[in-house]
Amino acid sequence: IWWLDPELTYGNAKPFVFTQGHSVCNRSFFPCFDTPAVKCTYSATVKAPAGIQVLMSATQSTYLEEESVYQFYMEYPVPAYLVALVAGDLIHADIGPRSRVWAEPCLLPTAISKLSGMVERWLTAAESLYGPYIWGRYDIVFLPPSFPIVAMENPCLTFIISSILESDEFLIIDVIHEVAHSWFGNAVTNATWEEMWLSEGLATYAQRRITTETYGAAFTCLETAFRLDALHRQMKLLGEDNPVSKLQVKLEPGVNPSNLMNLFTYEKGYCFVYYLSQLCGDPRHFDSFLRAYIEKYKFTSVVAQDLLDSFLNFFPELKEQCVESKAGLEFERWLNATGPPLAEPDLSQGSSLTRPVETLFKLWTTEPLDSVAAASSVDLTKWRTFQTVLFLDRLLDGSPLPHEVIKRLSECYSSQLDSMNAEIRIRWLQIVVRNDYYPDLYKVRRFLENQMSRMYTIPLYEDLCTGTLKSFALEIFYQTQNQLHPNLRKTIQQILSQGLNPLPAIDTTAVTTDTPAMVLEDKVSEATNGAISLRDVNVSA
Repeated sequence: IWWLDPELTYGNAKPFVFTQGHSVCNRSFFPCFDTPAVKCTYSATVKAPAGIQVLMSATQSTYLEEESVYQFYMEYPVPAYLVALVAGDLIHADIGPRSRVWAEPCLLPTAISKLSGMVERWLTAAESLYGPYIWGRYDIVFLPPSFPIVAMENPCLTFIISSILESDEFLIIDVIHEVAHSWFGNAVTNATWEEMWLSEGLATYAQRRITTETYGAAFTCLETAFRLDALHRQMKLLGEDNPVSKLQVKLEPGVNPSNLMNLFTYEKGYCFVYYLSQLCGDPRHFDSFLRAYIEKYKFTSVVAQDLLDSFLNFFPELKEQCVESKAGLEFERWLNATGPPLAEPDLSQGSSLTRPVETLFKLWTTEPLDSVAAASSVDLTKWRTFQTVLFLDRLLDGSPLPHEVIKRLSECYSSQLDSMNAEIRIRWLQIVVRNDYYPDLYKVRRFLENQMSRMYTIPLYEDLCTGTLKSFALEIFYQTQNQLHPNLRKTIQQILSQGLNPLPAIDTTAVTTDTPAMVLEDKVSEATNGAISLRDVNVSA
């Protein structure tokens, strides 16, 4: 349960509270069987001060004004982690026949402009693929920057961090991913956290089927290439024999399941599901199977064998061909082998968008730099966001770059990038930091002075502290610490303290309980000494 003082909201007007149950945090919210194997309906009664709007992940709600009491009821069985509550200075607007957005008053116009009419389009596309949307309403609430992840698929009420509003393409992908969870994860749930890919891999596959239907194959292939690049980056850093790269990960007693949430869960899981779809010959045949799978198992929890047995029973001709035992691509190997996916999708339909990225990257990384004139003529403002972040990620992978290269890059693109969204700017600033490019350091300071979310602060602090700029990071932190949530302050302190004497204590009296920092960031930082960024891992729940 995250309690925020007014200063930690966008409006600075009223206090705010939200819960985040995934994976095993709701045991601190209410007594429950905190496992995805157990599902139940729930009801709740919430009393709140006047002027505070309360919302929950429920199908029914009423408000008794004379008593200032909200009553909620979820009529369908859900696992404990999908029970969610948010309360604060929230107002709403309808954006479709069964959708509305909730946000602080200063953010609502932006949310409306970005999503009006869009959610219904995505829901309709999803229904055409996977059957009726069973939860009634699909509402979205935008949370303050303290929200510890990007998005959470709470049924009827998706939680999304407000910071993502400025990055249109990331917003589209994040919302569609959560829409896909309405079928894969919420309706049919992984029975154990050791098989989280049953939720995330299937939701990622469904997300990409939806984007293909609504935005075309080229855009879907570009986004997939961007994510698979990140997967291989993570693989390189963690090692191909790392047990966390298995789809069926062994969860040792006492280990937080959130530790197992990584890009393998999403992208290796996606590649396996994509491989299954290719066995069918036509993705529409696989869509038909998934509709039958949802109908059979909705409101229950499953294990991988349930999915695979259903798949082979639905396609008896594939069962006769023993596709589950095909040499090198055995289902058992997909589930239990470490390392990269056994097969990856053909992304050639995205070449019109990925080829310019590859060409520009080659121009900047091939010596001598005779082609800078051609490279500098490229106008990144005309590119899609995913093209630009793919290009910058590849430059990040190659950093540190020769000084002349980073100098020319800054001259060509720095002013263009300044006007772009935060997903793009943070990558350029990481390049600046990893290359100790002092002329642009003031932009790093300016960015961190205006960012309060984990996803845009942790990666930069990790990079600053890995290199020679720790004193610069300390200076910024002490100037900005009061605008950060105490949990985020604690995490940044831990990053800054590595290799130093303990930092002076920071007043965290705003928090009355010792809420642990999110495990994922700390684990990644320890495992790779800051070489891998939060943005590579923390996609969304």
